[in-house]
Amino acid sequence: MMHLNQRNMKLINSIFLLFVFQLSFSQEKIKIDGISSVVGDFIILDSDVDKVLIDMESQGISTRGVSKCQLLGKLMEDKLYAHHAIQDSLELSDNEIYENVDRQLEFFTEQLGGIEKVLEFYKKKDEITFRDELFEINKTQRLSEMMQETIVEKVEITPEEVRQFFQSIPLIDLPVFGTELEIAQIVIEPKASEEENQRIIDQLKLFREDILEGGMSFASKALLYSQDPGSRSKGGRYTLNRKKPRMAKEFRDVAFSLREDEISEPFKTDFGWHILAVDKIRGQEIDIRHILLIPKISDDELKSAKEKVDNLRERISNNEITFSDAALRFSDEKQTRLNGGVIINPSTNDTRFELTKMDPLLYSQVKDLEDNEMSMPLLDNSDNSVSKYKILKISNRFDEHKANFSQDYVKIKELALAEKQLKTIKKWMEEKIEETFVNVNSDSTYCNFAYNWTKD
Repeated sequence: MMHLNQRNMKLINSIFLLFVFQLSFSQEKIKIDGISSVVGDFIILDSDVDKVLIDMESQGISTRGVSKCQLLGKLMEDKLYAHHAIQDSLELSDNEIYENVDRQLEFFTEQLGGIEKVLEFYKKKDEITFRDELFEINKTQRLSEMMQETIVEKVEITPEEVRQFFQSIPLIDLPVFGTELEIAQIVIEPKASEEENQRIIDQLKLFREDILEGGMSFASKALLYSQDPGSRSKGGRYTLNRKKPRMAKEFRDVAFSLREDEISEPFKTDFGWHILAVDKIRGQEIDIRHILLIPKISDDELKSAKEKVDNLRERISNNEITFSDAALRFSDEKQTRLNGGVIINPSTNDTRFELTKMDPLLYSQVKDLEDNEMSMPLLDNSDNSVSKYKILKISNRFDEHKANFSQDYVKIKELALAEKQLKTIKKWMEEKIEETFVNVNSDSTYCNFAYNWTKD
């Protein structure tokens, strides 16, 4: 949940570019001047390729050096992935696609100033038609992504392969890694009273009773009462995948333990108290709804937490206890306390944060700290959970440097794995092109494609 807003914005932006890139897929037949290529069950029109270029330019995207051949090649790759995703019966949630469409329309509307202006800009007669087109575009793209994920999901890399990859890089071409920090934290979370927790539990139980016995809609209850900003507007809905962990462990454990239409008893995570219902189970994926209520913290409870973190900071400063031991013994942050408080970078699953890519909030909290210097206690509620106090320190610093095998092993491993995945995709692409019906219009056979689409 804490990452959902960020994830959604990234998704919206990528889908926006995708839409700009593929909108012509469903243009009026009267405008079509011919078929550019056929890939499996998908047809790519000449106007599709032309419209891509126009749309890129209209959105301020540089088209310098971009040829129609390159655009056609990219469109064919996407269609090949989608075609085989369908052939392989990869499971896809229509609900997920509809949610994406909703977010896109919200984004377009915000950017252009109203749905009428959106329809005018994209030359669509009505919102329903527009939604249908967006659905098909999103579906094709998601199928393409799923197929690519399937191709590389079993690709692994050994330490020896990492070593060979690193040794194959000429010294002059070794990557340069920017300044990185390791950051440790101690988190003290104010504890809500037993009475407040019980009030929340009782309220959630009442919601559950209203839904099960009173016929109330779970989605309506979530819309009215849930304190999760990431799902409230969608009636509390999320889609979870067993193979792609997200959400708190307690949340996932409850979600995957329920049957369809079953509603959980109230349960607690670091975000607060929840009830959860399963709408649909589809193999490894499940559609769920939940309601989050966050206990209120009194001024006295907040003051008590502040005194505790102040005391810990003083003890550490006086060398009565190390920062690492204090994190282990007293921090309320489960994910970090066993590691001396060292924070894991969610983007890399490493302990290092590159300065130029650091989350702005975290950067603002540590930018003025010297090595091994502790911050003053900070009141933090950035993840929309219960407010908490924390102290931070820079436990290690790695200055800008050329790649070093031992020091930068994790990053080098990522680069080596990415290269191996690209080779796997290339091999898959070459094999599937040969076994899939592909027809390229004679007008495009002169193109120097990255793959042998013409099967010469």
